[in-house]
This record gives sequence, structure tokens and C-alpha cells, in this order.
Amino acid sequence: MADHEPVLALEAVVKEYGDVMRTRALDRVDLVLGRGELTALIGPSGSGKSTLLHIVGLLDRPTSGRVILAGKDTTAMDDRERTAMRAHALGFVFQFHHLLPAFTALENVMLPAWGDRGTTTPELRAAAEDILRAVGLADRKDYRASNLSGGQQQRVAIARALVNRPALVLADEPTGNLDTASSDEVFALMRKFNRELGTTVLVVTHDPRIAHGCDRVVELLDGRVVSDRPSKP
Repeated sequence: MADHEPVLALEAVVKEYGDVMRTRALDRVDLVLGRGELTALIGPSGSGKSTLLHIVGLLDRPTSGRVILAGKDTTAMDDRERTAMRAHALGFVFQFHHLLPAFTALENVMLPAWGDRGTTTPELRAAAEDILRAVGLADRKDYRASNLSGGQQQRVAIARALVNRPALVLADEPTGNLDTASSDEVFALMRKFNRELGTTVLVVTHDPRIAHGCDRVVELLDGRVVSDRPSKP
């Protein structure tokens, strides 16, 4: 259940590309996500979903408007501050898991915190082992990522996104490369952590079943929010 303190607030966010011929990818988008919400972001190709995700993920900057994440206005932050914010407040799950194939499942889960701190610690290892246990892969922690199935690799990616206990997880078509059974398993895990940890999740999906399983569905069209509704009437 969301509380009154938004985890994310987009205020009149505009994103334009080009110098002479300007293309407006996002057109004054307002969006608020509360703590513990699981929200689906839908819309046709070219509607602005990826642009919005890049801006929320602090991988790109808006042309105008404000992005407030975990109570902090990120708009005026320099690159160092944005990188630190990304490491501590955000987790990412992609359609293609982007694991390092020669690294073990445990090493892949530790990577975000490892990169942020420059070293591993017993506490980090314990946290990574705990989250792998929670996604049902304790017995695969020493397997190289290349030796795991697609569904297992995506479970490692979810564990990696959650190891720092971020306020917000961004998931870009996280089940788009999986069969139906693995897709259901991965979404069930995201829902589990959303409920148990109160993690806010924004998931881009083309799968109506995934959208229906979320609390809320936000639809983009031509860079604008055209619908924002509960997933179930």
C-alpha cells in the first residue's frame, strides 16, 4: 500500500531531441508513484516509454520539468550526485538480463554495491546470499551466469536489482524474453518483493497479463500520459 510520501514525482517533464528540427519525446508528463506501488507503463512503440525510463533512471536529463526521487530533486544534481543516487535509490531489471557470463550468480548480484564501494565486504556477501536464497537460487550461487537457464538468469537480475534495497525498481520488459512459465515466475517474484519489502516498481510491458497483475496502469501515447487507472476495476 502506498503512503503519502512519493518515491517518485515527475513534474511537467519535457524531453526534446534535435537542434534544428526538434522532436518532443515527452510532453509535460506528470507522474507520482507512492511507496509500495507496482505500476505498469504501457503504450505503443515510439510512445516515450523508454525515454521516460531513462529519465527516471537518471540516465538522461529532461529538457524541462523536475524529477524528484526519494524526496530529492535530481534535476540540478551534477553527474557524480546522480551516479550516487542511481546506486543507492534505484534498481534496474531489463529484458536482457545483462549479467556477466564469466561471473558467478553471487558475483553478479554483488556487482552494483561492489562497483559503488570499490570492494566487497562480508556484509555485502551475506546480503547477496540472502537475496539469492529469497529468489530460490541459493544452490546456484557459485554457478557461472552462462550455465543458468533464462529464467534463472532473470531471477539473478532481480536479486541484483534488490541487493541495495532501493526505493524504486525500474523493470524494462523483464519477461519479454521468457516463456510463459518463466515469465509468470519472474513476475511473481517481483510482486513478492514489492509486497514484502514495500519496494516501488515501475514495469514497462507489452504483456496484458503482466499489466493486469500490477496495481495501476499508466498509458503513454505520443509522449503524453493518456490514461492512469487501477489495473482492476
